[in-house]
Formats: sequence, structure tokens, C-alpha cells
Amino acid sequence: MTGPKQGGQENSVTLDLLKRKMDDFAKERDWEKFHSPRNLLLALVGEVGELSEIFQWKGEVPKGLPDWKEEEKVHLCEELSDVLLYLVRLSDICGIDLDKAALRKIELNAVKYPVNLCKGSSIKYSDGDVNSNQSNGGD
Repeated sequence: MTGPKQGGQENSVTLDLLKRKMDDFAKERDWEKFHSPRNLLLALVGEVGELSEIFQWKGEVPKGLPDWKEEEKVHLCEELSDVLLYLVRLSDICGIDLDKAALRKIELNAVKYPVNLCKGSSIKYSDGDVNSNQSNGGD
């Protein structure tokens, strides 16, 4: 599953492009009045629920989803896209530069979860202390 292609080459997609397209989409339909932060967040949560349903009874699945049918992968792509698009729209409406915020969060997580304390471990470290029974991955 890849992005749209034009002239045999894959188009580059940026968060800014998605933000502009979502804004245009809402304006064309006169939906801006419905796109409050609260409404967008609730729509995002609903989409995360739909995404969760795809995995609900599958147990652990290997990377790349080798045993999945093509229709399942297409459905997954659609739900992942819904989540991304609502997240981009929500951040835009809230005035958050998601590009910068995400990069900053990665930097903060690098400090919060130093390699020398976390490498190969699923135990969550916070300020150098171990909080057992929690997985790490950034929060």
C-alpha cells in the first residue's frame, strides 16, 4: 500500500499538504462550523475505536501483516488514514505545529528514556526510577 502516484512517481506527502487539503475539504462543504477542537477530538477517538476493532480478536500479529488478506490491509489503510487526517485537522484547528511538536516529543522521549537504561527493556523508566509493569514507548 503506497500513496498516489502521478506519472509513475510517488507524490511526496507532508503534514502541511494534508492540513491544506483537510482545510479545503471542510471549506468546500461549509463544515468549518462543526470543526471545533472538541468535535474533532471525539471524531478522532471514534476512528481510533474503528482502528482498534480491526486488531481486536487477532492477538499478536507479525510485522508486515503477512497473513492478512488484501481487503484487511485496505481496511487498515483507510482507518489509519482517518486517524491521521483527524489528528492533522485537530492540530491545525488548535494552532499546533504538529511537525515541530512531534519532533520535540521525540527529543523529550530520548531524554526520558535514555538508551543506557532502556535498551532492550519494556520497563518504563521515569526520571531514572523504575515504574514496574508499564511498557515504554513514549507517552
